[in-house]
Amino acid sequence: MKNGKNWYFFWLILTIALPLYHNSDDTMKTIPSKAFLFKINLIRKPVGIFWAILCFITLSVCLSACSKKDDTGGAPTGDYYFRAKIGGKAINFHSVNFQGGGNDNRFEQIVIGGHEASDPPSGPVSPSLDFEIWREGGNITAGTYATPAEKGMIARYAIQKSDGTLMYNTAIADDVFTLKIGEISKSGIKGAFSGTVRNRAGEAIDITDGTFNLPYETIINP
Repeated sequence: MKNGKNWYFFWLILTIALPLYHNSDDTMKTIPSKAFLFKINLIRKPVGIFWAILCFITLSVCLSACSKKDDTGGAPTGDYYFRAKIGGKAINFHSVNFQGGGNDNRFEQIVIGGHEASDPPSGPVSPSLDFEIWREGGNITAGTYATPAEKGMIARYAIQKSDGTLMYNTAIADDVFTLKIGEISKSGIKGAFSGTVRNRAGEAIDITDGTFNLPYETIINP
């Protein structure tokens, strides 16, 4: 917002606009009283449109300056990632998010998930992978967690199809899925994962070489 050129255009717009506004106001004062109720709407409408356009131009100039400033800020997405091999295919996941919470500033529940690609404006979304742990009354800290021993844990892989969602998870056949958390806090989470998920037809997908480094409650793209 400190860009001199943007402020120059801002004041230039106001310099042009204010005389026009006053001229419009003078025109309204000359309307005969009998015609006022009818003509006031005809005059106020273009004046209102003019000021709407003026506000839009001014706001655009200001936002342009702000956006240029914000380009250098925000989360450094290059330092964050959520990656794995799904059935042997390496995936760098999009729209990834780490969320969690609990009482007394503990993590009684966490969930991490993302999509294989950026979702298109229309049509089915890309396949997604997520896993979560629930420890109500407990605390999820750095350590190793695995299904089926960890009763409040599940991993899911979902493929969107025209006739519905094809779901793979660890609950169908008690497949083993291991999550190793190296660091976890309200700043972020870091770790590794691997395992197997299965659909109701018994078809399994191996998930290997999973790694992640994510900020807390911030959507990350590669």
